[in-house]
Amino acid sequence: MHTEQEVRELAREEWPEQLLEIPQVPKKLWVRGALPPPGTKLLTVVGSRAITRYGQEACESLISGLAGYPISIVSGFALGMDACAHRAALSAGLHTIAIPGSGLDDLVISPRTNFALVKDILESGGAFISEQEPMHKPHLYEFPSRNRLMVGLSHAIMIVEAGQKSGTLITARLASEYNRDLLCIPHRIGDPHAFGPHLFIRLGAALVTEPLHILEALGIAPRESPATEAPTDLEDVELAVWNALEEPKTRDELLRASTSLSISADKSASTGEILTALVSLELRGLIKEEFGAWRRT
Repeated sequence: MHTEQEVRELAREEWPEQLLEIPQVPKKLWVRGALPPPGTKLLTVVGSRAITRYGQEACESLISGLAGYPISIVSGFALGMDACAHRAALSAGLHTIAIPGSGLDDLVISPRTNFALVKDILESGGAFISEQEPMHKPHLYEFPSRNRLMVGLSHAIMIVEAGQKSGTLITARLASEYNRDLLCIPHRIGDPHAFGPHLFIRLGAALVTEPLHILEALGIAPRESPATEAPTDLEDVELAVWNALEEPKTRDELLRASTSLSISADKSASTGEILTALVSLELRGLIKEEFGAWRRT
């Protein structure tokens, strides 16, 4: 399997400006795919490779709540939490940046278990970044250096899970050294995956339990609550779509929910009817699509 888009060296003027602030600025950067638009806030999400159900659900829930905002999710393309963060970003219609420990050519990009995710990220408009030559094979001792790129690129770092010997602790330490906001998700008392988040919360990291906390850390003002009263002249399917958009949703989320969009007691909206309703509501200025999510205006 060969994925699209060539690897190219990233011109210095294209580098995220925050990356130029770190002590050990990389000599070169290679990129594959598209970087996010100017003004996008970058949030690095890290955690255990041995991801728990709780960690996965927390990651997916928080990232889905960022849909529609100018945010790119950065992670290391590793198994477990990294892959979960990238997939959650894709599901929410957010841009995502993967920073593997290898070069970016198809023959070496690692881990191979996540290779199918390469195509998904590139087709969504996301990017891969590495300071390694395109054909460079990964080495375990190089991963702390990769972590500094993840921290240096970002405006804030969110730790979902981290055991006592987790490499995520290195990332958290770098966040402090690079003056980046550190966000941590709380866990149950006694859970070994809680060691890192609870340690850094005690040391002053921001506790995160909802998307609003992430928006605050990134300096993004939450949008005002949209109108709650539906216009009285909506057709049946339009009304069903309007009601479904009580919270922002991507087009795919709306289509997946088609069976629950009831027109009457015994009939659900079809895919075609939902798409037609979206166009109609948008033309009337009642909804709009922004950063991959449909929302009421």
